[in-house]
Amino acid sequence: MNITKEVIEKHGLTADEFLVIKNLLQREPNILELGIFSAMWNEHCSYKSSKIHLKKLPTKNKNVIQGPGENAGIVDIGDGDAIVFKIESHNHPSFIEPYQGAATGVGGILRDVFTMGARPIALLNSIHFGSPENTKTRNLLHGVVSGIGGYGNCIGIPTVAGETKFNKTYNENILVNAMAVGHVKKNKIFYSKAKGIGKSVVYVGSKTGRDGIHGASMASAEFDDDSEEKKPTVQVGDPFTEKLLMEACLELMKDNSIISIQDMGAAGLTSSSVEMAFKGDLGIEINLDKVPCREEKMTPYEMMLSESQERMLIILEDGKENEAKKIFDKWDLDFVVIGKTIETKKLKLHYKKDLVADIPIEALSSKAPQYERKWTKTELPKKEANFKNLKKINFKESFLKIISSSNHSNKKWITEQYDQMVMCDTIQKSGSDAAIIRIHKKNKAIAVAVDSSANYCKSHPITGGKQIVCENWRNLISMGAKPIAITNCLNFGNPENPEIMGQFAETIIGIKEACEYLDYPVVSGNVSFYNGTNKKNIFPTPVIGGVGIIQKPEKKINHLFKKAGNSVLLIGKTFGHLYQSAFSNEILSINEGPPPEINLTNEKNNGEFVLELIKQNLALSVHDVSAGGTIVSLAEMSIDSSLGVKIEKPKNLNNIFEYFFGEDQGRYLVEIDKNNLNKVKDLFKKNNIFHEMIGVTQKDNFELAGEFNIDIKELSKINNKWYYNY
Repeated sequence: MNITKEVIEKHGLTADEFLVIKNLLQREPNILELGIFSAMWNEHCSYKSSKIHLKKLPTKNKNVIQGPGENAGIVDIGDGDAIVFKIESHNHPSFIEPYQGAATGVGGILRDVFTMGARPIALLNSIHFGSPENTKTRNLLHGVVSGIGGYGNCIGIPTVAGETKFNKTYNENILVNAMAVGHVKKNKIFYSKAKGIGKSVVYVGSKTGRDGIHGASMASAEFDDDSEEKKPTVQVGDPFTEKLLMEACLELMKDNSIISIQDMGAAGLTSSSVEMAFKGDLGIEINLDKVPCREEKMTPYEMMLSESQERMLIILEDGKENEAKKIFDKWDLDFVVIGKTIETKKLKLHYKKDLVADIPIEALSSKAPQYERKWTKTELPKKEANFKNLKKINFKESFLKIISSSNHSNKKWITEQYDQMVMCDTIQKSGSDAAIIRIHKKNKAIAVAVDSSANYCKSHPITGGKQIVCENWRNLISMGAKPIAITNCLNFGNPENPEIMGQFAETIIGIKEACEYLDYPVVSGNVSFYNGTNKKNIFPTPVIGGVGIIQKPEKKINHLFKKAGNSVLLIGKTFGHLYQSAFSNEILSINEGPPPEINLTNEKNNGEFVLELIKQNLALSVHDVSAGGTIVSLAEMSIDSSLGVKIEKPKNLNNIFEYFFGEDQGRYLVEIDKNNLNKVKDLFKKNNIFHEMIGVTQKDNFELAGEFNIDIKELSKINNKWYYNY
């Protein structure tokens, strides 16, 4: 096949990149080699537009065992235990085929975790859809939720936390980010770095089909009007086979047979073989005649670029093949030695006795292009809207409209489709600030949470980047967990656009500042560019997944009010920031202005103080204040606990809307037993922590003095009706 300009463009490569490929090979590539370069040099695999910025992120602290660069990050939680976790995107496939796109996103992230030797213990997700009024949204929502639940439920891993958001910016490009968390013993961690010459390269799992070909390349390009035609590039998942594969791999990992192991994710057999060889500074030779195929007359091109699911590549120690094969035979999975490691640092592919590809490993990895793309700064927007004269706005009606809106109504319609209790170690299910998972048979647990920020990052990326790290940190704090580390999934538009590249670069700056100050490093992650259709790009949407440690999980804390008659305190100062708030957007239809300011000193001091209250058993319930402000956070505590609260207005209140709907950061709501109130006040004074008495819990009513008094059951109906009616 002739390599024409059209063929090069179809493979997502530029003319300049093709010239570099020819120089690296000292010849013109054949079509198979071109396809392999396309797979390894696309944005999804090479990070060619983001790598120079990602290097700025902090990736280490005393708990980090493995940072970015492996299948997943690993942190030490003591007693010889470690947690393995990562989040990744499956945005484009989920828009084209929502069920399979979401399902295979879950399957892929699970393999990233158990390939490190960890047994997965929890799944999370962050999913974003277009406006509820958009004709596509309903089907996309139902398909994605069914795909996430279908795969996780079948494989038997609890889906314990997540978020679902709606905004018209996602009308033509939804976001589906899946996170997995696993537990491993520190002395049984496995890596993907190949070692030794002449070692067997083994293909295990499902057979290779034609699904998912060019999937990674598709994820590295904008959509246009032909997205329906791309359905063949969406992988098809089988959770039952994944379960078998997971158990077989974990069984094999019990001895010392495995040198290295890598899942076949994006770019399939190509990326797994190249990454293992590059990390090991050696080469790999593969006989494609031996690759198990489920379809007839598959070509080398199709075998190497297929993204069929539930497959792994393993490099074994000498003489371990027969015993390893017995394990995979028992689990009814393919186990085939398809090649060997070689001294020459090349990827050599043979098919029907011919050498069909011969490529230096470095050409596919370290020699891949890295771009320092032009980018523009985003100036902090001015405060032009006037929130002082709101006399015509009814406070109660505004409050009820917000809690009944698509973004703030109860999401049980979704979470009830996920099995959250399978494996029997889920202590706190979704619905609180974070989920809690017990480390099996041990008296310690982890808290896990996932959060995103789009409108804040769109307004001012540096501030938005800081904010979302801090919000995730607060969510773990609110559960009594000491935050350890994060994974991130950075969803952005076209990086060739200087404005969008600027959003990315400055969001990274914000994330970096917050992570460094809070000692909250990034240990794994994913960048998803080209999220847009017909030149309409999504808002910048960084998603943060955090993990924290809880040493005494029997002291359970959450956001539910515990008893009538207790005091409710607001920790942190309220300035009444309404720009970019739910009130501004939902009630006034104003989307301009800056996001709330982030004071990292206050974030850290307030968070550590809340942890101390929890440690001393002085906090009965805790909830961070985020979207919707204080009044919405109070409503969430009240509705979910079926206990009311009487909220008092502060003295000399100038603007009730600013005070109760303002989204100032670094704040927490804390329920305190009235008998401990004086002791807690002394601690506030001693630690110089700003706080306000804001209310008292009561039996049946959610009440704001002088404004409204609503029965909790009625409030709950209002909060629930959107999802159940959609």
